[in-house]
Amino acid sequence: MKKILSIDGGGIRGIIPALILARIEELTGEPVADLFDLIIGTSTGGLLALGLSIRDTTGKPQYSAKQLGELYETRGRDIFQRSLWDGITAGVLDNVYEADGLEQVLQDYFKDAKFKDLPPQPKVAVTTYDIRLRSPLFLKSWHANHHDIRLREAARATSAAPTYFDPLRLKVRDVDSVLVDGGVFINNPSVSGYAEALKEFGRQEDFFMLSLGTGELTRTIAYDQVAGKGKIAWLLPLLSCMFDGVADAADYQMRQILPETAYFRLQASLGKRDDPLCANDDMDDATNFNIRSLKEIAAKLIWEREGELGKICDALLA
Repeated sequence: MKKILSIDGGGIRGIIPALILARIEELTGEPVADLFDLIIGTSTGGLLALGLSIRDTTGKPQYSAKQLGELYETRGRDIFQRSLWDGITAGVLDNVYEADGLEQVLQDYFKDAKFKDLPPQPKVAVTTYDIRLRSPLFLKSWHANHHDIRLREAARATSAAPTYFDPLRLKVRDVDSVLVDGGVFINNPSVSGYAEALKEFGRQEDFFMLSLGTGELTRTIAYDQVAGKGKIAWLLPLLSCMFDGVADAADYQMRQILPETAYFRLQASLGKRDDPLCANDDMDDATNFNIRSLKEIAAKLIWEREGELGKICDALLA
């Protein structure tokens, strides 16, 4: 049986799948990278996919899922930082954030490691979109034309959410590409992960998939928020609808493809403002209060789905 891990995009909300994976490592006693044959991620999920797969000089995974969860807690404000003036003009005159903070964090975690430095297993892919060529692009650890791409470059590309960060200019296959967050076309990359598994491992294989969300969006968008307001008012609500809608569609498709014993989707509700437990669904809310709320939501999901987690771990260790 070939095992696939798919991780959604969602910015700072990536702490939720990180904590779920930390629990899986705790239950199995094995690093995530040794439990799966293929890991695919979008945006923050792509960062996790790469972080879980990079190895140290001894060949062991360099970061545990718990350590990557701490990244959001300790470095979230480094990634999403701006000056007072930037906050006033953001979304009107420029992007919300300069990329310096994000790029420094990626430099600290990935140094100059390249795709060719990753081991053959698990195969790792991250999603991005080339706005110059108007084409989706999957950066893959096993693709010869991608071997010299640095992991920090791949993480930067898949995390370049429009209006939040500038695109990344990167030469891929000797072609100058302009790359943005893969969430613009596939925020939940599970179906693509399954397609890659079919191609790489063959249709004769049995497949098991774990798909991890970063929190179900529950904030409503009222008519008067967008009606007659023009492009700027529409942009961020539209992005959130795109990210959420494609994630739900991919979940539905995977439930038709794989039996319920071979496909598990773990997704938490972020709650509503009047709920006892709720978190902000903004991708960039790295405040202490929101981080704490996201951790509590992850803990609640883990507690409620402990039975399923046991089945997942049994399948991963089989």
